[in-house]
Amino acid sequence: MRLPLYLLTILLCLAAGPAFAADAGSASVAWILTASALVLFMTLPGLALFYGGLVHHKNLLSVVMQCFAICCIVSLLWAVCGYSLVFDGDAPFIGGLSKMFLANTGGARAPSGLPETVFVLYQMTFAIITPALIIGAFVERANFAFVVIFSALWLLICYVPAAHWLWGNGWLAAMGAMDFAGGIVVHTTAGISALVLAVMIGKRRIFPQNLTPPHSPGLTMAGAGMLWVGWFGFNGGSTLVADGTAASAILATHLAACAGAAAWTCIEWLKVGKPTSIGIVTGCVAGLATITPAAGTVGPMGAIAIGFAGGLVCFFATLYIKQHAKIDDSLDVFAVHGVGGMLGSLLLAFFSLAALGGAGLAEGMTAGKQLGVQALAVGVVALWSAAATWILTKFIGMFVPVRVDQESEYDGLDLAQHGERAYEYP
Repeated sequence: MRLPLYLLTILLCLAAGPAFAADAGSASVAWILTASALVLFMTLPGLALFYGGLVHHKNLLSVVMQCFAICCIVSLLWAVCGYSLVFDGDAPFIGGLSKMFLANTGGARAPSGLPETVFVLYQMTFAIITPALIIGAFVERANFAFVVIFSALWLLICYVPAAHWLWGNGWLAAMGAMDFAGGIVVHTTAGISALVLAVMIGKRRIFPQNLTPPHSPGLTMAGAGMLWVGWFGFNGGSTLVADGTAASAILATHLAACAGAAAWTCIEWLKVGKPTSIGIVTGCVAGLATITPAAGTVGPMGAIAIGFAGGLVCFFATLYIKQHAKIDDSLDVFAVHGVGGMLGSLLLAFFSLAALGGAGLAEGMTAGKQLGVQALAVGVVALWSAAATWILTKFIGMFVPVRVDQESEYDGLDLAQHGERAYEYP
């Protein structure tokens, strides 16, 4: 008797099911490979569209181009030496070089047991998005050559040491500092560096009186949605296993995003009189950035509290930076990512407590002690990021222009830097 094709397919799947289910290692490998794709999806196209919709239409391609270029450059540097310098050995300040060119990465990585190449790929996506976040501080005025050179050197001089200190068994990790998925390593480094660059490069010529509204809020909302979905891999994948902790981290991530969006929208509605699409997505990203360092150690209610605090604090930080400090951090990288990441890194000392629904702190660690360690880690990484950014900008400026000329800024970077337009109008 001949079986229908669909019935035969179902029977084969059922027969194969127990073998896959019993292999927990395969499940974790599949999840981390998926999470790697999700985190890359955050940069391309998520962040590119999120930022691209916020700028003038004559600068859209320049933003997307910068994200693409950073992805390519960082990936190659990560393979050559970046991964090795972060994760080879447990020296206090920097890793070794035995894994340069991804040598000696053919086995499993302890303690997760993942194939090390899977771990290399996953961590590469984090290294890609971090310098890509920074470009929001200087859109519409930075020279492309400067962006390329700065991003490459910044990865090696700023990101790599910070990642080793906290994720590569460096000195801050040895002190008990916690950073589940990058509140310090990703968001603090990028946020502080963005603020320094915004000051050093200077304001756009139209800031603040003649700023044009975002040319495509629809693109920004689409990009924000991609960031939100991708963040499940960002935080959920940081467990390095497919288990309940990963699910808990994803749930915390989602709830914090909702709380941040709600908080921002409510404040904006009361202050401005109308809830805006840009406001709700910015609040969502603020909530996501704030929960990132704590997603794996806080409970659902703690995640809501942290997300709400992120939306609230980042809203007023944005107003202060632009309206009072008069700093043209164009797309609010410091106020949203930097402030959010630092805030979440401090709040986790309390919301990680078992009494507040969290997973608990390390043995012998109190909330006060953990807060002190977190503050030290945030402060050290912030100072390192600021100093490295200032020195790199001065150094690179000796060889290539940091900023485009006024004519190029007026014409738009799409045409002036790349000879193309995103849109052709009749």
